[in-house]
Amino acid sequence: MKYQTQKVALWYFLAALALFGIQVIGGLLAGWIYVSPNFLSEILPFNVIRMIHTNALIVWLLLGFFGAAYFLIPEESEREIYSVKLAYIQLIILVVGTLGAVGSYLVGIHGGREFLEQPLWVKFGILVAALIFLFNISMTVLAGKKTAITNVLLMGLWLLSLLWVFAFINPDNLSLDKMYWWFVVHLWVEATWELVMASILAFLLLKLTGVDREVVEKWLYVIVATALFSGILGTGHHFYWIGLPGYWQWVGSIFSTFEVIPFFLMMSFAFVMVWKGRKNHPNKAALLWSLGSSTVAFFGAGVWGFLHTLHGVNFYSHGTQITAAHGHLSFYGAYVALNLAMFTYAMPMLKNRAPYNQVLNMASFWLMTGGMAFMTFVLTFAGTIQTHMQRVIGDYYMTVQDDLAIFYLMRFGAGAAVVIGALLYIYSMLVVRNREVIEPGPANPVPGE
Repeated sequence: MKYQTQKVALWYFLAALALFGIQVIGGLLAGWIYVSPNFLSEILPFNVIRMIHTNALIVWLLLGFFGAAYFLIPEESEREIYSVKLAYIQLIILVVGTLGAVGSYLVGIHGGREFLEQPLWVKFGILVAALIFLFNISMTVLAGKKTAITNVLLMGLWLLSLLWVFAFINPDNLSLDKMYWWFVVHLWVEATWELVMASILAFLLLKLTGVDREVVEKWLYVIVATALFSGILGTGHHFYWIGLPGYWQWVGSIFSTFEVIPFFLMMSFAFVMVWKGRKNHPNKAALLWSLGSSTVAFFGAGVWGFLHTLHGVNFYSHGTQITAAHGHLSFYGAYVALNLAMFTYAMPMLKNRAPYNQVLNMASFWLMTGGMAFMTFVLTFAGTIQTHMQRVIGDYYMTVQDDLAIFYLMRFGAGAAVVIGALLYIYSMLVVRNREVIEPGPANPVPGE
């Protein structure tokens, strides 16, 4: 670690890991309710568990992104963070807002819009935290060295923060409501977050492989161009059936097919960088997570997204378990695994340790990835059967749900594997053997320096 203010990232990572644990446990509870529908129905209803599961996912991913920015921007800009105090104030606002939102959900207070259920005061808190963050990192970058990585990261973070304004727009007209809702949800995960993913992945591969910066930057700009080109108009695949003009069926279908390209480029980028790399970095677990993130993102966001994005297919499949299969694998690959890669790389340096518990860390990767892959296949089969029985034959929804019970039981088993892997990851990151403490010096440098 080269800059003292990078230490602020550690607290973001720790808060993110705590929420990560809550999120996967919430998902496991929700999965069991599909098997046993009356489980906890009077104490903790399914809709509350689902809100906690999805909201915790969004918040811990954002905490990871913010922490990653506070870690990598000083190194890229070659200067300390503008204000550590502002960074801690931002973290406190986000944590208080998260606790306030969960407390509100438990007593039945929520906005009712999926992913955007937060009470109004929490939404304002998130906006204030985002503005503090943007000011802090922008002042840092403006006063220091500019690189392609910081440029792309800033663009992604500025855009995702500005798009949050649409979370406050909640018109009475349902078609307009869903349109503005997708301006947040889609343009986050399929446009601006992709820029954040590309820049963090580029930073990790630069450090882990030793490839020339010029090569990394060329790839990065190509990925960004394709992500924005496809992702913005690709929003149209959500507009098919919500009352917007019919031309969105063609616009959404055409541009959504291009959304595969940036994820394919990121996967190719990761493997080409490792192939060209000349550095034998000691942190093998971070490299595994980086390669795994780009690969699983390609299949989850790219391939599984393409499976049901054309309007002729989506007419039958939208809102089925096929959507759930795509959502789980794409979020896990593109953003969950990416954050875990960053934590794996940065936390040993932040705590002045050698890369620790790497075998357990890599075991957690395979357990989580295997569980998520099996869950995706199970939900894909369930969704295909659901589409045929419900949308083609016309069977009643609840009749079809009863017929899918075996798939929900298998999905719960896959979810249990993911939770065990997540807890193993958290253990591998927080519990360190004493013999792994290192003393930085010319003969024994901190890994990654």
